[in-house]
Amino acid sequence: MNNRTTFSRRFLGAAAFILATLGLGSFNTANAQPSASESSTTATVAAFDHLKQIKAGVLDVGYAEAGPADGEPVILLHGWPYDIASYKEVSDILAAKGFRVLIPYLRGYGTTRFLSAETPRNGQQSVVAVDIIAFMDALKIKKAVVGGFDWGARTADIMAALWPERVKGLVSVSGYLIGSQQANKTPLPPKAELLWWYQYYFATERGQAGYAANTRDFNKLIWQLASPTWHFTDATYNQSAVAFDNPDHVQIVIDNYRWRLGLSKGESKYDELEKKLATGPAITVPSVTLEGDANGAPHPDPAMYAAKFKGKYAHHTITGGIGHNLPQEAPQAFADAIIEVNNFAK
Repeated sequence: MNNRTTFSRRFLGAAAFILATLGLGSFNTANAQPSASESSTTATVAAFDHLKQIKAGVLDVGYAEAGPADGEPVILLHGWPYDIASYKEVSDILAAKGFRVLIPYLRGYGTTRFLSAETPRNGQQSVVAVDIIAFMDALKIKKAVVGGFDWGARTADIMAALWPERVKGLVSVSGYLIGSQQANKTPLPPKAELLWWYQYYFATERGQAGYAANTRDFNKLIWQLASPTWHFTDATYNQSAVAFDNPDHVQIVIDNYRWRLGLSKGESKYDELEKKLATGPAITVPSVTLEGDANGAPHPDPAMYAAKFKGKYAHHTITGGIGHNLPQEAPQAFADAIIEVNNFAK
């Protein structure tokens, strides 16, 4: 999920939700923003009617596309454990405004596949950004507005920091999420460490085996903990859960979290990129950061990262019980941020 920092003030809320998940409590969702994707049925319906595939870098990338082919390009990036369905309503809104919206499955998700069995199933932070630059190259997109949450926000941040000439504007949920293995060596206070329980679980062989055996149940629990006031339906969850059946999903997820702790080295060809990222580079492109008022996942306070954004910048906290999956829980607010940052860049 997002970068490691001190999250003690959110511990009690997270702990309370764990009790509720175990059947020892409940939550009032009266103030949560409703999403049109919610329904009472438990049937699984695909979020997008048609997916495309394109060879890009080391991947055959699966992606959804909406809006006119000649529209202003917008690339939307999902996180873990989510998928492109997080952006269905956002894409509908933006497509109606004339944007060309592209939503790729990250490596290890959905219909995205490695072109070679020999390619390392590497989940380090820089490689995901390299994937999306390759995706843009394959589609001959020189520059785009890029938005994301969770892994997707980190990836968008990295693209803006390392390749600002490719990013017209940035929308990042939870702000500046670029990290380093060196920084992650610093321990957090115990309550903050508790929020990262899954990271330490994944560091063990038992954790890898457990995630492989219980992927869908595990990820559903993460959804519940990260968005404690969003009572999504089984149909909504199942719509995304099929993306976790990707044959490389478990390996990519495990490697991502082990890399953060220095337990996985990553690939040497990305060492120079990681050295640049370890300096905490500023982001100079026009940017909008967002946060939900009920985000149950570890995330930094907006005041901690505002100075990292050196271009035209705005931050918005979205109220109404909005959790970690902000694009799906508050699609209008996310779409408005894309439109806002696109206007910044004019």
